[in-house]
Amino acid sequence: MSMNVGSPEGGEDAVISAINTTPLVDVMLVLLIIFLITIPVVTTSIPVALPKERVEVRESKPENVIISVDPKGNIFYYEARINSVDALVEKLKKVSVLKPQPEVQVRGDLGARYEGVGKVLLACQRAGIVKVAFITEPPPLGG
Repeated sequence: MSMNVGSPEGGEDAVISAINTTPLVDVMLVLLIIFLITIPVVTTSIPVALPKERVEVRESKPENVIISVDPKGNIFYYEARINSVDALVEKLKKVSVLKPQPEVQVRGDLGARYEGVGKVLLACQRAGIVKVAFITEPPPLGG
Protein backbone atom coordinates (compact mmCIF):
# COMPACT_ATOMS: atom_id res chain seq x y z
CA MET A 1 0.00 0.00 0.00
CA SER A 2 1.15 3.44 -0.76
CA MET A 3 0.04 6.89 0.13
CA ASN A 4 -0.03 9.91 -2.12
CA VAL A 5 1.27 12.98 -0.25
CA GLY A 6 1.20 15.47 -3.12
CA SER A 7 3.74 16.96 -5.44
CA PRO A 8 7.01 18.43 -4.24
CA GLU A 9 6.26 21.79 -5.89
CA GLY A 10 3.54 22.56 -3.28
CA GLY A 11 0.61 23.01 -5.65
CA GLU A 12 -2.09 22.12 -3.14
CA ASP A 13 -0.22 23.17 -0.02
CA ALA A 14 0.34 26.77 -1.05
CA VAL A 15 -0.56 29.41 1.60
CA ILE A 16 -3.73 31.33 0.80
CA SER A 17 -3.14 35.01 1.58
CA ALA A 18 -6.75 36.22 1.02
CA ILE A 19 -9.05 37.00 3.99
CA ASN A 20 -12.17 34.89 4.24
CA THR A 21 -14.98 37.48 4.57
CA THR A 22 -17.87 35.02 4.73
CA PRO A 23 -18.05 34.94 8.58
CA LEU A 24 -17.79 38.73 8.69
CA VAL A 25 -20.70 39.12 6.27
CA ASP A 26 -22.76 36.62 8.28
CA VAL A 27 -22.21 38.54 11.50
CA MET A 28 -23.03 41.87 9.85
CA LEU A 29 -26.28 40.48 8.41
CA VAL A 30 -27.32 39.16 11.82
CA LEU A 31 -26.61 42.57 13.42
CA LEU A 32 -28.56 44.31 10.67
CA ILE A 33 -31.57 42.08 11.28
CA ILE A 34 -31.37 42.68 15.05
CA PHE A 35 -31.27 46.46 14.56
CA LEU A 36 -34.15 46.38 12.09
CA ILE A 37 -36.26 44.49 14.62
CA THR A 38 -35.39 46.55 17.74
CA ILE A 39 -35.47 50.14 16.40
CA PRO A 40 -39.26 50.28 15.84
CA VAL A 41 -39.78 49.00 19.39
CA VAL A 42 -37.65 51.77 20.89
CA THR A 43 -39.27 54.63 19.00
CA THR A 44 -42.93 55.40 19.60
CA SER A 45 -45.36 56.25 16.86
CA ILE A 46 -47.24 58.98 18.77
CA PRO A 47 -45.40 62.31 18.91
CA VAL A 48 -45.69 63.85 22.38
CA ALA A 49 -44.14 67.10 23.60
CA LEU A 50 -42.76 66.24 27.03
CA PRO A 51 -42.55 68.96 29.71
CA LYS A 52 -39.17 70.42 30.50
CA GLU A 53 -37.91 70.92 34.04
CA ARG A 54 -37.88 74.56 35.02
CA VAL A 55 -37.70 76.66 38.11
CA GLU A 56 -40.14 79.53 38.14
CA VAL A 57 -39.59 82.30 40.64
CA ARG A 58 -42.91 83.22 42.22
CA GLU A 59 -43.47 86.42 44.08
CA SER A 60 -45.40 86.15 47.29
CA LYS A 61 -47.97 88.92 47.11
CA PRO A 62 -49.83 90.01 50.24
CA GLU A 63 -53.18 89.13 48.67
CA ASN A 64 -52.15 85.50 48.03
CA VAL A 65 -53.73 82.92 50.32
CA ILE A 66 -51.24 80.53 51.89
CA ILE A 67 -52.51 77.14 53.05
CA SER A 68 -50.07 74.75 54.73
CA VAL A 69 -50.28 71.02 55.40
CA ASP A 70 -48.01 69.68 58.15
CA PRO A 71 -46.61 66.11 58.34
CA LYS A 72 -49.59 64.94 60.43
CA GLY A 73 -52.07 66.14 57.78
CA ASN A 74 -53.30 69.19 59.72
CA ILE A 75 -54.42 72.09 57.51
CA PHE A 76 -53.46 75.69 58.32
CA TYR A 77 -54.97 78.84 56.78
CA TYR A 78 -51.99 81.18 57.18
CA GLU A 79 -51.14 80.35 60.83
CA ALA A 80 -54.64 79.38 61.99
CA ARG A 81 -55.45 75.68 62.18
CA ILE A 82 -58.56 74.60 60.24
CA ASN A 83 -60.51 71.70 61.79
CA SER A 84 -62.65 70.67 58.83
CA VAL A 85 -62.79 70.92 55.06
CA ASP A 86 -66.15 72.72 55.29
CA ALA A 87 -64.59 75.50 57.39
CA LEU A 88 -61.83 75.87 54.79
CA VAL A 89 -64.42 76.02 52.00
CA GLU A 90 -66.24 78.84 53.79
CA LYS A 91 -63.02 80.84 54.19
CA LEU A 92 -62.10 80.27 50.54
CA LYS A 93 -65.59 81.29 49.30
CA LYS A 94 -65.03 84.72 50.84
CA VAL A 95 -61.74 85.00 48.94
CA SER A 96 -63.08 83.65 45.63
CA VAL A 97 -65.46 86.60 45.10
CA LEU A 98 -62.64 89.18 45.15
CA LYS A 99 -61.63 90.82 41.84
CA PRO A 100 -58.98 89.86 40.77
CA GLN A 101 -59.14 86.53 42.48
CA PRO A 102 -56.02 85.89 44.60
CA GLU A 103 -53.89 82.82 44.09
CA VAL A 104 -54.03 80.01 46.64
CA GLN A 105 -50.56 78.71 47.44
CA VAL A 106 -50.38 75.23 48.96
CA ARG A 107 -47.34 74.41 51.08
CA GLY A 108 -47.36 70.66 51.66
CA ASP A 109 -44.76 69.06 53.90
CA LEU A 110 -42.53 66.45 52.24
CA GLY A 111 -43.58 63.83 54.81
CA ALA A 112 -47.29 64.65 54.64
CA ARG A 113 -49.74 62.16 53.20
CA TYR A 114 -51.44 63.16 49.99
CA GLU A 115 -54.81 63.07 51.77
CA GLY A 116 -54.22 66.47 53.42
CA VAL A 117 -53.20 68.15 50.16
CA GLY A 118 -56.15 66.47 48.43
CA LYS A 119 -58.53 67.97 50.99
CA VAL A 120 -57.12 71.43 50.25
CA LEU A 121 -57.60 70.91 46.51
CA LEU A 122 -61.16 69.70 47.08
CA ALA A 123 -61.91 72.78 49.18
CA CYS A 124 -60.46 75.05 46.47
CA GLN A 125 -62.62 73.36 43.86
CA ARG A 126 -65.78 73.66 45.97
CA ALA A 127 -65.09 77.34 46.70
CA GLY A 128 -64.50 78.19 43.03
CA ILE A 129 -60.83 79.08 43.29
CA VAL A 130 -59.26 79.29 39.81
CA LYS A 131 -55.52 79.63 40.59
CA VAL A 132 -53.84 77.07 42.82
CA ALA A 133 -50.05 76.86 43.09
CA PHE A 134 -47.82 74.38 44.89
CA ILE A 135 -44.87 75.87 46.72
CA THR A 136 -41.78 73.67 46.47
CA GLU A 137 -38.15 73.98 47.34
CA PRO A 138 -35.86 74.63 44.36
CA PRO A 139 -33.50 71.82 43.31
CA PRO A 140 -29.87 72.08 44.45
CA LEU A 141 -27.50 73.90 42.15
CA GLY A 142 -25.88 71.69 39.54
CA GLY A 143 -28.29 68.83 40.15
